[in-house]
Amino acid sequence: MTTADSISVFRIWIRRLHVMTVKEFLQLFRDLVLLVFIIYAFTADIYLAGSGVSLQVKEAPVYFMDNDKSQASREFLGRFLPPYFRVKGEVISPIEGTALLDKGDAMIVVDIPSSFQKSIFSGEPARIQVQIDTTNSGLGFLASSYAQQIAGKYGLEMAMERIGLVDSGHINAPMIIDDHRVWFNPNQDDRWFMSLSELLTIVTLFSVLLPGAAMVREKERGTVEQLLVSPLSSFQIMFPKVLSMTTVILIGSAISILFIIKGVFHVPLKGSLVLFFSITTLYVFTTAGLGLFISTIAKNLAQVGMMTVLIFVPMLFLSGAWTPPEAMPAWMRTVMYISPLHYYIDTGFGILLKGAGVRILWREILGMAALGSVIFGLGMWRFRKQFG
Repeated sequence: MTTADSISVFRIWIRRLHVMTVKEFLQLFRDLVLLVFIIYAFTADIYLAGSGVSLQVKEAPVYFMDNDKSQASREFLGRFLPPYFRVKGEVISPIEGTALLDKGDAMIVVDIPSSFQKSIFSGEPARIQVQIDTTNSGLGFLASSYAQQIAGKYGLEMAMERIGLVDSGHINAPMIIDDHRVWFNPNQDDRWFMSLSELLTIVTLFSVLLPGAAMVREKERGTVEQLLVSPLSSFQIMFPKVLSMTTVILIGSAISILFIIKGVFHVPLKGSLVLFFSITTLYVFTTAGLGLFISTIAKNLAQVGMMTVLIFVPMLFLSGAWTPPEAMPAWMRTVMYISPLHYYIDTGFGILLKGAGVRILWREILGMAALGSVIFGLGMWRFRKQFG
């Protein structure tokens, strides 16, 4: 084959790839339901996750039963303040307080005994009872911690005042001043974490779902047989689907970052967006292998959806986005290293919130590339075995 023939063959190869990529975009734009779903996921869903989900205790409903009716009991109960607590009223019996907890109308019920002030002023231990609804264990733990801090600080101030170490409201005793600094999210704003976490999750979901759905749609319409008898290779059939869907995901990610995450939630993007989108491109390409693998097994779009959920949910739980790796059992921490989302979460937060670069994140990038190569290779192998 001469050089001119090689160039001609290459041009034909590129032309076929271009035509197939345009076909994939046209098919996507004609699927109105899928298009609306994509637009919703990269806009409204990111906004709802950032504005509606909080990991903090806010406005927890508090009821109290003040059997003492004293200055000391009123001062203690007055420390359950917004934004953490919202005092909703008083109950007259323990049965009423328990009923409010059972119905979910109260998160905390504080029971002050009749001898509260007398015990404090006489230097004896004063006992109170705090009942907390821990149906949501995370919020219950935080509410319990806050209540313990209130009780501990009040007890310390009363003790210091009794021994004469309080002057004009200030404790004159040796103390440790806790002057700490919070990094990367100084105001501990949940919206920063939730919006970014949702974006990375949506990117993962679509990188698996869209290529698989595009391939199975060909099966359902019977057009895959027409493609297989054409001069196109299996790579020229498969690659345009991944390329077009990757482009859609990158455009959706750019819209989310610029208009929702940066525009609405004012998240300071400290790292390089070029690096983030480069990493996202690598991640979407490699994770698309899972979608191709699913398309070789599923017979229709419903099966693609179910199998995507089957793969996606364990990836999400093992990513470290919701549960810190340190809190997982040892065997789950080991399994976590085969979740591509684990590496993408570390890389995404590292770039966007911490301003980290390749020099710091090279281990995560290398792990994601190695794992992604195996996944993409598996998808290609199944695809060629079935359609090649």
